[in-house]
Amino acid sequence: MTTTASDSFIRSELIQPAPPPANLVGPWGWARANLFSSPLQIVLTLFGAYIAYKLIWTFVDFTIIRAVWTGADRDACLDEKVGRSVGACWPFIWAKFGQFMYGFYPVEHRWRVNLTYIVALALLLPLLIPSVPRKALNAILFFGVFPILAFILLHGGSIINPWLSVIAWLGTVAAFGLLIVHFVGLSEKALNQTAYGAIALAMVVGGAVAWRVLGLGGMEVLAVAVLFGTIAALAIGAMENRPLDVWLVGGGIAAFGAFVAFALVRLGVFNAPALPVIETRQWGGLLVTLVVATTGIVAALPIGVALALGRRSKMPIIRFLSVGMIELVRGVPLITVLFFATYMLPLFLERSPDAMLRVLVGVSLFSGAYMAETIRGGLQAIPKGQFEGAMALGLNYPRMMGLIVMPQALKLVIPGIVNAFIGLFKDTTLVSIVAIFDLLGGLRAGFTDPQWASPVTLYTGFAFAGIIYFAFCYFMSRYSIFVEKRLNTGRRR
Repeated sequence: MTTTASDSFIRSELIQPAPPPANLVGPWGWARANLFSSPLQIVLTLFGAYIAYKLIWTFVDFTIIRAVWTGADRDACLDEKVGRSVGACWPFIWAKFGQFMYGFYPVEHRWRVNLTYIVALALLLPLLIPSVPRKALNAILFFGVFPILAFILLHGGSIINPWLSVIAWLGTVAAFGLLIVHFVGLSEKALNQTAYGAIALAMVVGGAVAWRVLGLGGMEVLAVAVLFGTIAALAIGAMENRPLDVWLVGGGIAAFGAFVAFALVRLGVFNAPALPVIETRQWGGLLVTLVVATTGIVAALPIGVALALGRRSKMPIIRFLSVGMIELVRGVPLITVLFFATYMLPLFLERSPDAMLRVLVGVSLFSGAYMAETIRGGLQAIPKGQFEGAMALGLNYPRMMGLIVMPQALKLVIPGIVNAFIGLFKDTTLVSIVAIFDLLGGLRAGFTDPQWASPVTLYTGFAFAGIIYFAFCYFMSRYSIFVEKRLNTGRRR
């Protein structure tokens, strides 16, 4: 059958799409599709809205509408004195605000705490903003220099003499470690036994010289020994024509700076006045909460990475120790770890460390053990082909894990990592059980003041603490979502 021009039709333009139905677009369309799409969903939506209304209205009514904002004592927060039903007693918070923020830290030295907060924010904010340049330098300042500066400001003591030795010691150890990683990573094979023997011999000679000739002791002997080993590593690298790039130059500068620092300290060049010592038992409030949480969060990631890699190691001893550490710590609650660190740790040492230091050690080990399992889950999610591809490129184990595998694993477990951080931040309230007064400990101390005893004082204090904890946890949650979306380039729809 043939088709003639009279019974055929050719459209000269495309059919324009019809507009969507009015009940499927806009706010009403979204609500219809997501909240009222079925009878069951309508019931759940209405029930959830009722619960949210009751919770939000109760909170707003107590903290704002019926709240008392001014007053000199408990009379301002009593129903019979005010003549109405009283909500939150905010004058109690204003009167005890310094105690909640600083604990028993001396008033005349609270500027040191404020300065520490300012420096922390000045270093942390550029680190969190992706567009700010020089992230490596910023990370070194925040994770390397700031903890020492914060301890000097908060605890006090000599600013220069003892800590210059510590900084120089850490610098030499870091320089030596970078040199070894650099050599092993760039060479076709690891340093031979002669090179390792020469470096070890140089460290022994350096330690002997520091002990016998210079009359140094303790950490200074170790630092000078590492300095000699660093110089030996530099010499070996030069003799074997290894590339002396920025890491080698930086290591040499750090080692030389350490030697100069020791010399100046021993000559008594630095005699700066010391800040008054504020014992950690005087710390309290939000200061302790932030110190414990920040230390635990910063220490959890490297400890967790080390334990996760150790658990997957092919060396039986390393695997056994890592598994034992993880299972032992995860098998007991945090309060048990805190009690052990507070009361049992001094029995294993020659002297009793500071109470705050013992708590920080316990929290760091606890958070690191939980972080290890989170990171191990990310490592197991990496396809085997990634390992094989890295080995096919000739990468050794440190570079394969540092450049190929670990970045992908950490990206996969960002929600789990941040969840552990948020849980750790809230678990810092347990330190009050071992006589470390955090924010909640300061609140409990404030509740005992008879001048502010009223039926609403307790609820006001807990509402104030809840707002603070929610603000910090919400910020961590939202920032993790931002990082996850930014790094989720391979799975965008």
